[in-house]
Amino acid sequence: MQAAYISQPGPADAIQVCDMPRPTAGKGEVLVKVHASAVNPIDTYIRAGVVKMNLPLPFIPGCDLAGVIEAVGPDTRRFRVGDRVWGSNQGLLGRQGTLAEYAAVHEDWLYPTPSGQSDELSAAGALTGITAHLGLFLHGDLQPGQVVFVNGGTGGVGSAVVQFAHAFGAKVIATVGDTVKAELCRSLGADVVLNYKAPDFAEKLKSVAAEMGGLSLYWETQREPSFDNIVPLMRRRGRIILMAGRDAKPQFPVGPFYVNELRMAGFAMFNASPDEQRTAALQMNRWWEAGKWRPQIGARFPLAEAAKAHALQEANTLQKQGTLTGKIVVNIV
Repeated sequence: MQAAYISQPGPADAIQVCDMPRPTAGKGEVLVKVHASAVNPIDTYIRAGVVKMNLPLPFIPGCDLAGVIEAVGPDTRRFRVGDRVWGSNQGLLGRQGTLAEYAAVHEDWLYPTPSGQSDELSAAGALTGITAHLGLFLHGDLQPGQVVFVNGGTGGVGSAVVQFAHAFGAKVIATVGDTVKAELCRSLGADVVLNYKAPDFAEKLKSVAAEMGGLSLYWETQREPSFDNIVPLMRRRGRIILMAGRDAKPQFPVGPFYVNELRMAGFAMFNASPDEQRTAALQMNRWWEAGKWRPQIGARFPLAEAAKAHALQEANTLQKQGTLTGKIVVNIV
């Protein structure tokens, strides 16, 4: 099979594409003919060695996949040959990834592809969608009618946060960087869209938050959060969700935080149990079928250009180039 792999952690151009042995489905696993994968920031961190994990070498990167089951291993119960499936959580914790024509995946990490959803869209929404759902509901305890703020309402995770919060009956405030993204963000369900590049952005956010009674849930996607700016925006017993900023060490206003009875949760999607991720995935499928969820695709690459896909992700995550709206999809076939 054709696969993208690295021989050791390194830069994006360390990724090579060549023939590798096709995996076989072990106990509880299925063999998926991969049609589409996606690129996430965590994929680039693992490939670069920034996030240390025990990697099988050669290592195939990639968390997300969508395709068709070609074979089933012993003791599988959820799927049959020919089923369309999507999933995530591969390429992590010693598991081989998904930038390959085939992947052997434990059935616990796979979900049925809903009717009418393309493999591209399934892969694009996998990790980002599950992450958004876990943050909003498992960690954020979101309730209908509450006010959610998300930094970056058209990004991979941010666009899912906007759609899921809106589908659940919450009010959504989101930021964008230009007028085109603002229109997209409104179409996804944001009630208020603010341009974070505007000179009066901080004052506008403060005013909007006050008008809406304070923020119930603040979702921070940025790597350098400013809690001095965040905490005053929160209503009593509000929640702050962190999913980025491994090396960040910001100042923290302890007094206003505890006096206002706030909570803060940091989480990584890959720490969630199979049951927790399945709960998220099946709700995502229902929202798709109800027309309330559509993953956003920003760029497409063939498998042969997997290195370019990783480079584009790094340019937008680390260098903040702002050239990407939505997810990077790698089409395998």
